Amino acid sequence: MGGGSRALSLSSLCATTLAAAARAPAPFLAPAHRALLPLRLAAAMSSSSSSSQAPAAPAASGDAAAPAPSASNAIDFLTLCYRLKTTKRAGWVKRGVQAPESVADHMYRMGVMALVAADLPGVDRDRCVKMAIVHDIAEAIVGDITPSDNVPKEEKSRMEKEALDHMCELLGGGPRAQEIRELWMEYENNASLEAKVVKDFDKIEMILQALEYEKEQGRDLEEFFQSTAD
Repeated sequence: MGGGSRALSLSSLCATTLAAAARAPAPFLAPAHRALLPLRLAAAMSSSSSSSQAPAAPAASGDAAAPAPSASNAIDFLTLCYRLKTTKRAGWVKRGVQAPESVADHMYRMGVMALVAADLPGVDRDRCVKMAIVHDIAEAIVGDITPSDNVPKEEKSRMEKEALDHMCELLGGGPRAQEIRELWMEYENNASLEAKVVKDFDKIEMILQALEYEKEQGRDLEEFFQSTAD
């Protein structure tokens, strides 16, 4: 499949992925490429029928027994999280995309990807869902910093960690805040198999969104596909 794939309707894309699901290999962790988009989506999203897969590892923190933050802490935290719904993804804004998605939009679909993905040996799917919905949470304060902003990677990481620490303090600093911090750091440091899987979902969601914007708005967003080619 080449560039002509962009002309596919979303319904055709779904049909292609479903047809490929039965013969797709197990989900892989290498960055996505536009030419393999339908196959990658099929591999990542298809249900697993294998009974030999290892059970998911128990959650490291934040289980059901952990006390919830106070109502006041939770409201303050959630009010700050509202900014994720109003902060537009900067890459689309800079390319003139009309009504571009928000950071929250992006994280939500990644969370759904993790929810419906195939089970993988040694991967905690629930942890992937949680990681997907917090991996960009610091952007509620720092915004969506892109490579074109020319902010050094180390400085971007420092700014985001400082923002995350503030949000965790706002939440009350208890077990729930600690879980969010651990999930974010795990993703930021690419420190686990779950982090690698979610980073792959991050790329897949981006290029799927690019494909949809190209179809809906007739834009050339080739650079977003190329950014995942390696």
